[in-house]
Amino acid sequence: MRRPAAARAGRRARAAPSPAPRRVRRRDGTTAPFDAARIEAAVARAGREAGLRDPALAAQVASLAGAALAAEFGRRAPGVEDVQDAVERALASLGLAGVARAFAGYRRQRADLREAKRQLGIRDELKLSLGAAAVLRERYLLRDSRGRVTESTGEMMDRAAAFVAAAEDTWRPGSAGRWAEAFAGLMRRLEFLPNSPALMNAGTSLGLLSGCVVLPVEDSLGSIFRALGDAALLHQAGGGTGYAFSHLRPKGDLVASTRGTASGPVSFLAVFDTAAAVLAQGGRRRGASMAVLDVSHPDIAEFIAAKRDGGLEHFNLSVAVTGRFMRAVATGGRHRLVNPRTGRVAGQVAAAGLFEAICEAAWAGGDPGLLFTDRINAANPLPSLGRIEATNPCGEVPLRPYESCDLGSLNLARFITGRRVDFARLRPAVALAVRFLDDVIEVSRYPVPELEGPARAARKVGLGVMGLAEMLAALGIPYDSPAAIALAGRVFRVIRQEARRASAALAAERGPFPLYERSIYPGRGIGPLRNAQLTSVAPTGTISLIAGTTSGIEPMFALAYTRHILGRQITEANPRFERLARDRGFYSAALMAEISRTGSARQVPGVPADVRAAFVTALDIAPRWHLRMQAAAQRHVDAAVAKTINLPASATPGDVQGIYLAAWRAGVKGITVYRYGSRPGQVLTVADDPGAGAGAAVRIRGAYSGGCGAHACEF
Repeated sequence: MRRPAAARAGRRARAAPSPAPRRVRRRDGTTAPFDAARIEAAVARAGREAGLRDPALAAQVASLAGAALAAEFGRRAPGVEDVQDAVERALASLGLAGVARAFAGYRRQRADLREAKRQLGIRDELKLSLGAAAVLRERYLLRDSRGRVTESTGEMMDRAAAFVAAAEDTWRPGSAGRWAEAFAGLMRRLEFLPNSPALMNAGTSLGLLSGCVVLPVEDSLGSIFRALGDAALLHQAGGGTGYAFSHLRPKGDLVASTRGTASGPVSFLAVFDTAAAVLAQGGRRRGASMAVLDVSHPDIAEFIAAKRDGGLEHFNLSVAVTGRFMRAVATGGRHRLVNPRTGRVAGQVAAAGLFEAICEAAWAGGDPGLLFTDRINAANPLPSLGRIEATNPCGEVPLRPYESCDLGSLNLARFITGRRVDFARLRPAVALAVRFLDDVIEVSRYPVPELEGPARAARKVGLGVMGLAEMLAALGIPYDSPAAIALAGRVFRVIRQEARRASAALAAERGPFPLYERSIYPGRGIGPLRNAQLTSVAPTGTISLIAGTTSGIEPMFALAYTRHILGRQITEANPRFERLARDRGFYSAALMAEISRTGSARQVPGVPADVRAAFVTALDIAPRWHLRMQAAAQRHVDAAVAKTINLPASATPGDVQGIYLAAWRAGVKGITVYRYGSRPGQVLTVADDPGAGAGAAVRIRGAYSGGCGAHACEF
């Protein structure tokens, strides 16, 4: 009897449209136009969860609620809570108790989230997740002299946009305001975010907007401690640092000035790490560094084992390997160790044995990774300046000493229309993001004076992505499939093409980067560019949390998990999966509890097969698919691609050997693995992990953190 009554109400509503309020009062006191479509969308989702898919239901509820509000408030604007109360009454009047319960449940979710944010003391008009709100409050949002947060999440975006857009007046006076609005819109829509220092420091006294820097470490105490002092200034401002320690003389080598012996590069790692830890206690961001040692250094064995017993928590370690070394590994050849001070051969080892030691250490704790330096230097846009030996902390930007790079990432999950990637919207977003990053170079301040010259001479930027895995899931494409690899390749090809077009347009307007004539581009027929380097794929740990999407090109870590943030444990579920489960009618609290045990839906029978395939998680995916995705991206990326291959706890050192060899053959520039639970603590854990705890933050990058997933109408 209920459905015919509802249908009759729907026919009456269509025959004589009911009046409705013209405006709605938001929770912040401002008003917005009354939008019945928001009510219809929320009711439709609640109806699908309750198993009712009547197409006319949402419209008739919106009509009844609007009429009731108009009668009650007249010319006055009802509040959001008034609108939602009216929706619940309309559902009850139609006898739709199940739909009303689902709608009320969403409403409670949103209320709980708002209350949690209120307790945090932040205003969030962007409707971010609780995890994102907590991080922004602790590290990003501006505070007054008493430590109280003084800006909202949206105002943070506006601040960064306005500060960066001020560069536009250099070329076209009076244009900064227009570009500030464009930049802010892109960021407020969470379609693009710059690296964390830009969000933190724009418009402040710190002023460093670059995300990463490589500092020189030469074979002298003066150089070593100069690098240590420079790193302190950069870490204080939220930047990351990379170093090549390969020039330091080996342990036990002669020190002529004192007639003593050298302590070797590994001993100095502890000094740098301690300094980073001290700064982290008083700063807003955990200091992050990359230490690189050439595989031919006599202390390479000590370097490989440097993190086996803990320590060096602020460092990632990577071994710089050449094609010659990898070929010796494959053929069972010998490998020479060379003293960097004298250039003389200090010994020989079996290449395969050294490689096994690298892989066993990576299996035990995630370090070291490998950097394939021949490939890095083959793509070096400025080889005349010398060989590149190091990268930033996560490996996505190979840089020479004193070079820096401004990073930013497009949120691919925001560029979906219907069941396809919306390239028509993606292309102009790429151009706008490139312009933003080029402007960053103009307005950034450099706490180390030597950084400014190289930054302006090469104008390197790193435009990357986040949300690849979410995009694929939304399109119903399994991450571990040929279709996913093909689509990812197409997306990266378009991004690179559009980035170069945008850089060429900026060069025509502002001039090419000063070192253009010394670069590889004139000889390859590539016309003047504003930037020597344009694309890179960062892990996007925090900015993907803010954007509510998956990290970089990583698969989803889990569909439900516990995230350790700033000493708090926050349980999160993948909002897109939860929304889909409700929409398709297979959602239940018991189902989500089952998924939260392992984080995966692949073996849960209550989830449809196509959903299990599309919502694949990092530990569900075979290593070869991780590598294929990384290689597909790398083919269209100027710099490098940060990628971690997640392995189950049961993986063996032999598995790591196979992955590292396959990575070399696949043509990527670097590789990292992480075996689940191989460190005492990790950022993301699932319920079945008995040893999970807070701590090591660097290696797990497959996180998904989205919004609350609620469907109650919001204005």
